[in-house]
Amino acid sequence: MMLSYLAIIIGFVLLVWGADKFVEGASATAANLGVSPLIIGLTIVGFGTSAPEMLVSLMAALNGNPTLAVGNAIGSNITNIGLVLGVTALIVPLSVKSVTLKREYPIMFVIMLIVWYLIFDNNLNQMDGWLLVILMFLTLGLITYLGFKDQKGPKDPIIKEFENEIPQGMSMSQAIFWLMLGMAILLFSSKILVWGAVNIAQEFGVSDLVIGLTIIAIGTSLPELAASIAGALKGEHDIVIGNIIGSNIFNLLGVLGIPAIVAPIAELPETVLSRDYLLMIALSVALFFVAFGFNGKGTIKRYEGLLLLASYIFYMISIFFSI
Repeated sequence: MMLSYLAIIIGFVLLVWGADKFVEGASATAANLGVSPLIIGLTIVGFGTSAPEMLVSLMAALNGNPTLAVGNAIGSNITNIGLVLGVTALIVPLSVKSVTLKREYPIMFVIMLIVWYLIFDNNLNQMDGWLLVILMFLTLGLITYLGFKDQKGPKDPIIKEFENEIPQGMSMSQAIFWLMLGMAILLFSSKILVWGAVNIAQEFGVSDLVIGLTIIAIGTSLPELAASIAGALKGEHDIVIGNIIGSNIFNLLGVLGIPAIVAPIAELPETVLSRDYLLMIALSVALFFVAFGFNGKGTIKRYEGLLLLASYIFYMISIFFSI
């Protein structure tokens, strides 16, 4: 068992470091190819922050534990809003000025409803998986197209924040090196993380779903937590919200879709719909009301961050008592 615990700890540490290097290398590669900071931020960074969840879920499906992947996808979205945004807003109240983000939120909500419809029959089959992956690439295309249009209009404040975050002065060879190394570290860390988590779940008789919703979801959301706190302290509030929205979109499409193709789930645990997915929707609606003001700039205040965090803690407690 000690080896399993060690695998989880090392897996999480390498996952955070690998995700950071992967996004850094991918962003610098795109910048060297002349891609604008707005497009890099909306697509590569948003997609890249979900890379840990995607690889962990893929490894879980290949390992014969697809419900762990479901727990990881939904649990990560709950963690992103409840824990990551909650803790970040407690440290620094977050202001939302970006028009781009206010347009991306409805995209996230539509995707949540589509996924809800697909899993309403309590299964996630291969066709569902292919549909989600196709939607993921269509969403990437749509966000890219809208990003190009935004560049022709008034300058969105989020563009300046993206410019500050993209690595400067990195050669193409260095960028590709970090991109490839980050991917390799992500593959290795996700594999040992899943191995350790499954061993512990079996030892204590805990379901794969619960492990995915708790330990794995928290661990794979650590890059978002670190990036959000750092971004908030630097005053890059729009990026903080943008990373959460982008990550949640790709979690639902890629983190659920890819494992479903590899290992379809004939019957989902009933709590996925009755408890977990409903909470994810409720927190997403709460995010809309606290972050996207109806009369201009919205702000997530400290007490609202506390409420988000309290909701997450209550959810974790309810899972603990349901085991």
